[in-house]
Amino acid sequence: MLQQPKGDDYVIATGEQYSVKDLCEAAFGEVGLSWREYVEVDPNYFRPTEVDTLLGDSSKARKALGWKPKVGFKELVKLMVAADMEAVAREKWGTHGKRPKETA
Repeated sequence: MLQQPKGDDYVIATGEQYSVKDLCEAAFGEVGLSWREYVEVDPNYFRPTEVDTLLGDSSKARKALGWKPKVGFKELVKLMVAADMEAVAREKWGTHGKRPKETA
């Protein structure tokens, strides 16, 4: 995008549609948990009914830039969960994220 002769707006999206429920199922599944045991659904936060669908159209970026997604939804969720788990380990065990060896 930055190397184009003229600046423009592009949508970067897979063109696939997933729900928050899909994300929860995939993310919690990565660590062997059921999202239903940890997530509360509050209808007050549902989107207004006038929003039929939210789906990114990256056809302009695909055509103008030759762009295409390299990472799918499940792989992205897996990468995100792994990064979060690593961050938690670093927070708990220090910079390297590894449990210190126990001394006798």
